[in-house]
Amino acid sequence: MIGVSCVKYNDKLCTFAIIMGKKGKLDIILENITIESVAAEGKAIAHTEDGRVVFVEFAVPGDVVDIRITRKKKSFMEGRIVRIVKPSADRLEPFCSHFGICGGCRWQPLPYEIQLAAKQRQVYDQLTRIGHLSLPEISPILGSDKTEFYRNKLEFTASNRRWITQEEVDEGNELTEIPGLGFHVGKFFDKVLDIEKCYLQKEPSNAIRLFIKDYAVKHSIPFYNIRENSGVLRNMFIRTTEDDQVMLIVCFAEEFDGREAMLDAISEAFPQITSLYYIINGKVNDSIGDQECILYKGDEAIYETMEGLRFRIGPKSFYQTNAGQAYKLYKVTRDFAGLTGNEIVYDLYTGTGTIAQFVSGKASKVFGIEYVPEAIEDAKVNARANGIDNCEFFAGDMKDILTDEFIAAHGRPDVIILDPPRAGIHPDVAKVILNAAAKRLVYVSCNPASQARDLEILCSKYRITAVQPVDMFPHTQHVENVCALELIEGC
Repeated sequence: MIGVSCVKYNDKLCTFAIIMGKKGKLDIILENITIESVAAEGKAIAHTEDGRVVFVEFAVPGDVVDIRITRKKKSFMEGRIVRIVKPSADRLEPFCSHFGICGGCRWQPLPYEIQLAAKQRQVYDQLTRIGHLSLPEISPILGSDKTEFYRNKLEFTASNRRWITQEEVDEGNELTEIPGLGFHVGKFFDKVLDIEKCYLQKEPSNAIRLFIKDYAVKHSIPFYNIRENSGVLRNMFIRTTEDDQVMLIVCFAEEFDGREAMLDAISEAFPQITSLYYIINGKVNDSIGDQECILYKGDEAIYETMEGLRFRIGPKSFYQTNAGQAYKLYKVTRDFAGLTGNEIVYDLYTGTGTIAQFVSGKASKVFGIEYVPEAIEDAKVNARANGIDNCEFFAGDMKDILTDEFIAAHGRPDVIILDPPRAGIHPDVAKVILNAAAKRLVYVSCNPASQARDLEILCSKYRITAVQPVDMFPHTQHVENVCALELIEGC
């Protein structure tokens, strides 16, 4: 059963979506519980009088709260706040009206300094507890200069039956406008919260989304039904750059007669859109990696610049979503690589070749490998446009491309840089990295847990010499981490 929890704080009604078990099964309220610290996965931690651990969402250390238990296990419980008895002195009022229902920006009530401290501790805990690693002193986390409007890419999903908040139910008004265009509600694949204003991406992001929703409603364009895979307006992506270029990708579930009129209306309303694409996606999932992106108006790509380098960003390109923090991340990576100009560098999971090109000026040769062919094409275009002639790029599955034969053909690396997806690296890739015996490794990760697992394997031949966390996503529990490793003498 799905329910909602309403918490009154500072005369503001905060609504939280909650998951309940069978009726009566989890009808447990814990009263006057003091929140002790920030825990994993964006939750906070408390203890009951008998010492049992309780994980609580949307809580701040120092809060005294009443908690409804939503999950009960032998060693721990999970719960949601039903009443803030006494707010923590550190508690901030959330700045977003969608806080607590939308799945993102869970740490809005936490001061940014506390967020950074929690992420720093998370890196240490995961590297030591999961990887059992011996670490040097971890450098202080690099905070984000922007804590709002810092993302350069967002995806919004359309639904023919949007999520109805408890506040709307309590008002008793007739709900005539059911469609929504926004984010998935946390933990529910088929529930979409209609978004009025999002603080993650700068304008015209909000204005474009609201215009598209209003246009579709006025022109009776059916919104997508996620369960039935039916409807027309499905989802949309907005990409922006630091110098205000805008790429819009509108995804439809099927062809329809009003498509061109709709795209023309969007283009006329927002002349600042640099690149306007559409996709016809009739398959069950929303991923666009295997879909044709059709350019309707404008340029094929938008461009981001960094230290004089210009990077092409197409509709399927990967580019770090916080551009300002990406620059800090890449500088750390380059510093950790310790390049003198004579090294052969392997950049694994290179994406559009941003790191490869960023370090190329201090390397003899750089080889970039990436799974997505379109990203590799972008990398080649970027390298040519930037006048870089010491980078080569290869597309394919990492475990299939990075082999002993590849190394024999292209030269043994002096430095290996790897920036894998959240799942980390395949064991076969770790084996080849160990066999390559590069003098230095630089492991960039968006998931310190999988990084810790991989480092435990790599540390059979390497020792960790430096650790630098970087905050790419303020108000969330996510943290990027960079580790430098040196080959142990004799290995």
